[in-house]
Amino acid sequence: MTFSAYIMAWNAAAIICLLVGIALWILEMFTPGLGVPALLGSISLLAAIVLSAKSFSHAMITLALILIFLGVCAFFIFRAFSHGKLHRIVLQESVGGDSTPLMGMRDMVGKEGVALTHLRPAGDADFDGQRLDVVSEGAFIEKGASVRIERIEGLRVIVKQV
Repeated sequence: MTFSAYIMAWNAAAIICLLVGIALWILEMFTPGLGVPALLGSISLLAAIVLSAKSFSHAMITLALILIFLGVCAFFIFRAFSHGKLHRIVLQESVGGDSTPLMGMRDMVGKEGVALTHLRPAGDADFDGQRLDVVSEGAFIEKGASVRIERIEGLRVIVKQV
């Protein structure tokens, strides 16, 4: 039996389920997420197998053909991702410029400013017109007091009263 005769023996509902299932699985390969398209695609492919199968061996042949086809599609799609041909939908390995708001602020250590709010121990301070969320070294600092940036730890700007 040729492949065209094999497919021609299918009814319209089975062909529609097959095409929808394959399309949903290919969509899942392009969109990382919860796997909803893959789940719906699997259900659709299972329906296509059930609707087209004349026997158990016929169903297993259909399942094998579907898996081979999806495997070949996955190979070419993931190969295109790795070669950068589909780079618009893939995250890059590095971030250009400052990757966090505080990365360019390492040179501000030692700079003096004014507490805009009470620091208990967190609050806001102004350093030459730049408002920052800061944390004192544990002591309460009054609003309007002079503060100096002691160090930056991750996203925390640690200040001390001057």
